[in-house]
Amino acid sequence: MTGIALLGAGIFAREEHLPAIEATPALTLKAIYSRSQQSAEALAAASKDPSSVAIYFDSPAVPGKSLDDLLQRADIAAVDIALPILHQPGVVEKAIRAGKHVLSEKPVAGDIAAAQKLIAWYEGLPAEGRPLWGVAENFRYMPTLREAVKRAGEIGGRVTTFRLQMNAFVRSDSKYFNTAWRKTPEYQGGFLLDGGVHFIAGLRFLLAAAGQEITQLAGFSALLDDRLIPVDTIHAVALTQDGRSGTIGISFATEFKSGLEIEIVTTNGAVTWSPTSVKSKTKKAEGSEGEDVEETEFPYNSGVTAEVGAFALAIEAGKVEAIQTPGEALKDLEILQRLLESGAGGAAVQKIGL
Repeated sequence: MTGIALLGAGIFAREEHLPAIEATPALTLKAIYSRSQQSAEALAAASKDPSSVAIYFDSPAVPGKSLDDLLQRADIAAVDIALPILHQPGVVEKAIRAGKHVLSEKPVAGDIAAAQKLIAWYEGLPAEGRPLWGVAENFRYMPTLREAVKRAGEIGGRVTTFRLQMNAFVRSDSKYFNTAWRKTPEYQGGFLLDGGVHFIAGLRFLLAAAGQEITQLAGFSALLDDRLIPVDTIHAVALTQDGRSGTIGISFATEFKSGLEIEIVTTNGAVTWSPTSVKSKTKKAEGSEGEDVEETEFPYNSGVTAEVGAFALAIEAGKVEAIQTPGEALKDLEILQRLLESGAGGAAVQKIGL
């Protein structure tokens, strides 16, 4: 088994990454780090066997308990980083320099420039013996989304249009809103960056099944709820390399409308995805009228355990899956940032493709 440490930030790490690590047979949780002793202890208490998990923290300063001390442990081969967005790049670099394989949380960085800088540094390291680095995007491991991708591939045809629509309302008593670094974000987009990259990743995953990538976009952004600074809503039109247009709508401030759907329509049919269902339409056999419709319901599965399991397999194989590479995560971030830039510029057209 591979010894792994969770470098976590409170609620998110406890509810998602911690059980995912403990449910992956190839990994053994050996240590937990958080910036404060209190949050590190809370994370450890939520583990299956708290007595077997060492705790590390930087506040208060205690000899032998820092992140640097954890990274010096020879029995820990990998780290799973679920820290606040702006703290992650520096910790990713520190862990890789210490010789640890890294699975870091999305987005890959707070903006394109920071992501490019970190990726360039990593790719400049000697390939032989370089630790693996993957970026965790659990949407690509959700069973429902994988089923939708499968159906889109089977249906085939040329894309005619597509749609991403996500509406939610972040309440004042939400545990995520009351996470300090989310409540007063120091990064672009607020919840649109933190949560929005998931939805962009899902859209890109489905479009790729039909051979398409987004190459241009233009949209309007707004702050509908003053609590959710700096912006909480964006509506845009996007074009693929073949000139196929679709729409992207993401809002975290629509109290009386909620839901998440991604739809791909081709000349042969359509696939509509939600986190718990996949619906597909295809033409009936020649000579028949109407459509064949197949709709399947699924229990909710976040995909987090599967993504951690995929990284464990990557360590064994010595290579990260394409859908977990930092370059793939950078493409998600690029589209999200261009949406924000277009919105700030009054629907200024943004080209995609670094």
